[in-house]
Amino acid sequence: MTLSLPIIGITMGDPAGVGPEVIVKSFAHDQLHAQCRALVIGDAARLREACEIVGSQQEIRAISSPAEARFERGTIDCLDLNVIGPGVEFGRVQSICGEAAYRYVERAAQAALAGEIGAICTAPLNKEALQKAGHMFPGHTELLAHLCGIDEVSMMLTAPGLRVIHVTVHIGLIDAINKIEPGLVFRTLERAQTTLNKIGIARPRIAVCGINPHAGENGLFGNREEETKLAPAIEKAQAQGWDVSGPLPADTLFFRAIRGDFDIVVAMYHDQGHCPVKVLGIESGVNITVGLPVIRTSVDHGTAFDIAGTGKADERSLLEALRQGAELAPKG
Repeated sequence: MTLSLPIIGITMGDPAGVGPEVIVKSFAHDQLHAQCRALVIGDAARLREACEIVGSQQEIRAISSPAEARFERGTIDCLDLNVIGPGVEFGRVQSICGEAAYRYVERAAQAALAGEIGAICTAPLNKEALQKAGHMFPGHTELLAHLCGIDEVSMMLTAPGLRVIHVTVHIGLIDAINKIEPGLVFRTLERAQTTLNKIGIARPRIAVCGINPHAGENGLFGNREEETKLAPAIEKAQAQGWDVSGPLPADTLFFRAIRGDFDIVVAMYHDQGHCPVKVLGIESGVNITVGLPVIRTSVDHGTAFDIAGTGKADERSLLEALRQGAELAPKG
């Protein structure tokens, strides 16, 4: 394995979910080793259980720091935090698993901020378990922002042929509409512009969803939110020389983006952006946190407690998240 490949730390997620299994399955793929040098931040004992479940012969090698990783084929280096102990039940919300998921992400953030790893790739955590453990965050995005000392970040989702960045995410719909204002919309546009520049798109075509049906239909629907909340931010971005269009009706915009008219869509709230991405296929979707001082990508699925511990979980979303993390991460 070449030393020019980026080092990516994979957090194990909720140990009662499918994270351990999709991680073990992913390490068996040649493409992982061709794209990055990966290590796991989690519990070595749980990864050994996952190997038994999926029938993997890979060795789990416990390490105490990223510098000890060897990145050898057939061996999974695990920065072993030893949080849960053996035999924890799969498929159930448990506070010890929420604590473990928090500790994995906390250690990964420390390693990324210290330059020990080039990117973080997260397996899914369970929000209820996280909060039962006393960590009152609605998800990875907000948790990582807190750990990195950042007040505001954006969630970007990708699927084949589609990228979506969100102005608001884990809040109710009424709260989301109230929160949207020109400054927040412009900062979201700025993060989209910067991120696509980083992956080699010099002049990204950015399209902004309206808030109301038909983007307000010139004031017929809603309370002119498109005019007061969105238009000023779009005009400011256009004045910067960015290729920004909108507000546009969301019911046709995603079709146009998948057709190739735009490089990224700016969604106003959680379901407006998430539903089109997940229709295209959860197994190939990726979640990227934009605006952190570190690179973070994630699977675009949950802990799947209904199949956790059965060996049925699909690893393709994790492999794609690792690919995109490697693309964004510093090399060497």
